[in-house]
This record gives sequence, C-alpha cells and structure tokens, in this order.
Amino acid sequence: MSLATAVLTASLAMAPTAAPAMGVQCANVTVRAHFTASPTGEAVTHNPTLVPEGSRVAVVEKRYGSGKGARTVVALRLSGLVPDRTYGAHVHTKPCGANPADSGPHYQNVRDPVQPSVDPAYANPRNEVWLDMKTDEDGDGASVAKVNWHVRQGEARSVVVHEHKTHTEPGHAGTAGARLACVNVPLA
Repeated sequence: MSLATAVLTASLAMAPTAAPAMGVQCANVTVRAHFTASPTGEAVTHNPTLVPEGSRVAVVEKRYGSGKGARTVVALRLSGLVPDRTYGAHVHTKPCGANPADSGPHYQNVRDPVQPSVDPAYANPRNEVWLDMKTDEDGDGASVAKVNWHVRQGEARSVVVHEHKTHTEPGHAGTAGARLACVNVPLA
C-alpha cells in the first residue's frame, strides 16, 4: 500500500492513524469536525448551500524525513456536500474567521514576491498543497496531496474549500473561486 493510500484510508475511516514503520521519522496532525455557521468553531461554512451546516471534514497530515528527504502528505475528506460537484481546496496561512478572507493566502513553500500569487511558477501543486476533489452521488469526496517539503512551523493554519477546481493558467494560477468553507488545521 502506498503512503498516499495509507493516509487516505486512515482519513476515510476517520479512525486514529497507525504508527509509522520502524525507523521512519514521522509527525502527524489529524482534525475531524462538522461545519457550522459559527466563526468560533473548528470548521466554518461561509456558504451553507454548497457546504451545508453539519457536513463533515477530516484532515490528516503526515510528515516524513528531513532535509532533502522531507515529504509531507495531506489527506482531506469531505462528507455531506453537494453530490457530483467539483470543489477546490488548499492549505492557507491563517486560521478561519468570520470572513472568508480571514484565512489568508495559500501556503507556499517558496513564497511568490508578488501577492496575490497567480504566477504558475509559484501557484502550483508542487509549491502549494492542492486538494481538489469531485464528490460522489452522496456528496462525499477525498483527496491526497504529496509534496517534497515540510510546512514551516506556524505558517499554515487552515484548509479552505473553494467554489471550483483550481486554475493553472498564467494570471489565474492557484485561483479556485469563492471560499466556501474553512477548517482550522495546525499543520507542522
């Protein structure tokens, strides 16, 4: 079983994740929550039509290795959303708040000096954590992102669910429409 499959399986089951194999350096973060309209909760919906109150979210982060061998795997599972719909999702720099913009920009391993970042040299799934997914007929979906770096301590605080799939073209790279919902996740 691949590392990504193992992380996704753990998040889909919404059960505690297994311990890493002997000799593998690993750090873990797991968050499970229900979306509410209250900005003081762990997960907030900004658009209850597309991310209904009571729908569920699980995020699992696993970090392996260090230095040139650093790897991070992030798995996202959403349940109870609109069926057969594509959503974008990304790791953001700040915690969720009352306003969708409170979660700040996307976390970038190498920061784009021009903000907001829409340059595909920076806004891409190798430099950011992209978790786009399509829900099934029950409104459930899952995604896994793997990157060859670790998030800097304290610089990634949430995962935001967006209106549509993430764009990749210059001038729009990294954009995915309105911020529909947010879950606080203390990555790293």
